[in-house]
Amino acid sequence: MAQAWTLNSRPMGMPTHDNFALVDLPATPLEAGQLRVANHWLSVDPYMRGRMNDVKSYTPPFVLGEPMQGGAVGEVIESTADGFSVGDLVLHMAGWRDEAVIPANQAQRVPALGVDPQAFLGQLGMPGMTAYFGLLEVASAKAGDVVFVSAAAGAVGSTVVQIAKAKGMTVIGSAGGVDKCAWVSSIGADGVVDYKNGTPVLKQLAALAPNGIDVYFDNVGGEHLDAALALGNERARFAICGMIDMYNTGAPTQLRFAARIIGMRMRIQGFIVSDYMARAGEFYNEMGGWLQSGQLVREETVHDGLVAMPDAFLGLFTGGNKGKMLVRV
Repeated sequence: MAQAWTLNSRPMGMPTHDNFALVDLPATPLEAGQLRVANHWLSVDPYMRGRMNDVKSYTPPFVLGEPMQGGAVGEVIESTADGFSVGDLVLHMAGWRDEAVIPANQAQRVPALGVDPQAFLGQLGMPGMTAYFGLLEVASAKAGDVVFVSAAAGAVGSTVVQIAKAKGMTVIGSAGGVDKCAWVSSIGADGVVDYKNGTPVLKQLAALAPNGIDVYFDNVGGEHLDAALALGNERARFAICGMIDMYNTGAPTQLRFAARIIGMRMRIQGFIVSDYMARAGEFYNEMGGWLQSGQLVREETVHDGLVAMPDAFLGLFTGGNKGKMLVRV
């Protein structure tokens, strides 16, 4: 019998295992135009924390007691839809379960770029598109810019580092711990802030960027955003992708240096990747070229088995991943 994770209760602060429940799914015959998909790979992403709150946002909250959603790659095992056959590998959003019944118009064939299918949940999927359009469109980053990216060892941040280097920028990343910082350096960062070493982020960033920064790609908020505001150059551009520091605490960013936004004429813009889905072809074309030339490095942290979903998700908030966090069903 198929199984799925549901949200059992809404977390207050950091989620716990008690907030999740693994349930059996009733057998469901296919209607016309549907697919039955056996999921092989499941994604967990920081944005899912916001969907656990019962608040209005850009995406609806998870419904208590119903299967949760998230990115997934699976194999079609039954089809009543034209254009899809048994054996096709597809991308879809009915994750957090081992088998899904979905309308065919909610599935996309895995692109034929010659990489492992799970790459399309990370560097060549939503996180990669977030990095690409956030850096190049939202922040208008260009060759010669000094770019600071927080959570640079994560799925989005590590892709920002590599895109920025491919485009001729100087890149400073932030990561937690010696091992992750070394890895961020190995994928091309010109300098790395270790936010776990006891030295304030601002002091470390100032030493690595003595002439300030032109672009900040924010995945964290908090102390990192404050440091970027303190060191932003005239007309610096900030792409605000996430603020994982406050997802479980609700603690606001201090914005101690917010007054500099005025004098330095900084531009700060939030965004979500769905704003750019219609331009996915541009992303695949350029990323595919970098992939073939060997300019992209992909890293994954993999948990095995559907039962591991909560552990994988919670690991996002404790530094448990390097690169993309995945569950292999």
